[in-house]
Amino acid sequence: MRSMTQLGNDLYSGKTSFPFVQRRRLWFIIAAVFVIAAALVPFIRPIQFSIEFTGGSQFTVSNPASFDQAIATEAVASVVPGAATRVTTISDQAVRVQTDQLDDQQTQDVSSALADGYGVPATEITNSFIGPTWGEDVTRQSLWGLSIFLALTFVILALYFRTWKMSVAAIIGLVDVLVITVGVYAVFGFEISPAAVIGFLTILSYSLYDTTVVFDKVRENTREDGEISGRTFAESVNLAANQTLIRSINTTVVAILPVGAILFIGVPLGARTLSDISLSIFVGTIVAAYSTLFVAVPMYALLRENEAPMKARDGRILAAREKAGVPA
Repeated sequence: MRSMTQLGNDLYSGKTSFPFVQRRRLWFIIAAVFVIAAALVPFIRPIQFSIEFTGGSQFTVSNPASFDQAIATEAVASVVPGAATRVTTISDQAVRVQTDQLDDQQTQDVSSALADGYGVPATEITNSFIGPTWGEDVTRQSLWGLSIFLALTFVILALYFRTWKMSVAAIIGLVDVLVITVGVYAVFGFEISPAAVIGFLTILSYSLYDTTVVFDKVRENTREDGEISGRTFAESVNLAANQTLIRSINTTVVAILPVGAILFIGVPLGARTLSDISLSIFVGTIVAAYSTLFVAVPMYALLRENEAPMKARDGRILAAREKAGVPA
C-alpha cells in the first residue's frame, strides 16, 4: 500500500491521476443534483431564521433549576397559544427563549410563567425585543455583503489571472458551496443567524483561497509555452488539480479539525454561542474542497478548451501523438 508521500509524488508526476476534467460530465450532473436538491429543500422544510432576521421577543433565564426546554414552550403557550417558540441552552447557567413579537403585557406574563416554571426569581429573567425593521436591515446588509464579496472576487480574479473565464468558474464554485451549505442547514433544521452568515462568508473566503491555489497551478501548467509538454489543455488542467490534491486534502483536514472540536466537543460542554458559526464553517469547508476540484476546475477547462488557440494547440499535440503511434 502506497504512503501518502508516494501517492503525492505519483499525483504530481502524473503517474497516478484522478479524472477531474475527463469525467466532468459526471461531476457536473452530481453537482447539479446537489444544488437542485439544496434549492428545493426550503420549499419542503423552510429555512429557520434567527430572531435577528425575523424580529420577535427574547427571554433569558439565568440559573434555572432545570434545563428542560419543554418548560419554556409550555410557559409561552400558556400566555400566547400557538406562538412559535425556540428554546436554546446557551450555557450551563442560562436558557434562551425566542418567540413571536409580544406586547408589554404578554412579555410580563411570559416572564412570570418562565420564572415559575424554572423555579427562579423574576430578577433572573431578562427580556429584549427585536423589531422587524432591524431584522430587515440585518438581512439587507447580509445580502449586500455577499454581493460585494462576489463582485470583488470576480474582478480581482479576472485581473490576477488575466482571464474572466477563471472568474466565472470560481464564482460558479462559490455559489455551489453557498447553496449546498444553506441546503444542509435547511435539511437538518439548523437556524441561520448573523453568526452563521459570518460563517458563510468565511467559508466562501476559504473556498476562494483553495480555488486560487489550484488555478495558479493551472495557469502554470497551461501557460503559452506549455505546448512543449505534450499535454492537451484539458490534460494540463487535470494535472494541476491532481498536483494540488494532497495539499487541498491536508488544508481541509487541518481547517475542520479545530472547528470540529468546537462543534462536537465544545458545544456539548457549554460553548453553545459558537455553534452557529462553527457549524457553517465545518460544513462549508468540506463542501468548498469538493467544489474546487469537481466544479470550478472542470468548469474552467470547459470554458477554455474550445477557444481557437487551445483547439489548435490540442490538434497539433494529438496529431503528433497519432504520428508517433501514441494512443490519444
